[in-house]
Amino acid sequence: MYAKQYEITLPADYDMGIIRERVAVGGHLLDDRPGLGLKAYVIRERGVDGSPVNQYAPFYLWNDTGAMAHFLVGGGGFQNIVRDFGRPAVHHWTGVACHTGPARTATPRAASRRLTPVPAGSDPDGTGLGLAALIEHETAELRGVARREDVHTAALAFDPQSWHLMRFVLWEDAVAPDEAATERYEVLHLSAPGVARLPEGRVW
Repeated sequence: MYAKQYEITLPADYDMGIIRERVAVGGHLLDDRPGLGLKAYVIRERGVDGSPVNQYAPFYLWNDTGAMAHFLVGGGGFQNIVRDFGRPAVHHWTGVACHTGPARTATPRAASRRLTPVPAGSDPDGTGLGLAALIEHETAELRGVARREDVHTAALAFDPQSWHLMRFVLWEDAVAPDEAATERYEVLHLSAPGVARLPEGRVW
């Protein structure tokens, strides 16, 4: 499993109805994309749910990295983003764990992301295994989140370049008030052709 997201931050007075229409017209194009676990077409609107910005920030979980590469550089779809918005930085994370939530059959309307830095001092005993212990803890916490009745999917991944952990959760109606999210999103559409093939539980 591989996680990917790009963030297109838009002007403060941007009409987000343009993005809503874009997704309404074209969101279905990845509904049967081979190799894709899921794509959540998510947005943040300035002043809504604490967001300081207008942002279009699609999030992906891929089962096949070759299919992901085709999407990005082989004319598989990303060229439309480059054409319309320029070339955004594409964030990517190595998958650690994924869980099916009780609301998997529902259409999610909200999503949350939590980015947390891996502390430089997270290896107190000097064995080099501090990261593994930290990720075990985060994986156990993810299992707890995934048991909530309004969770569709919960995933954990990490970036070994910037050393950040990323937790992404799809929610049936709204992000739980007590979820420690750094970003909260509205989900406009979910393409989930390979969601049943996403790993269940710990990936490593």
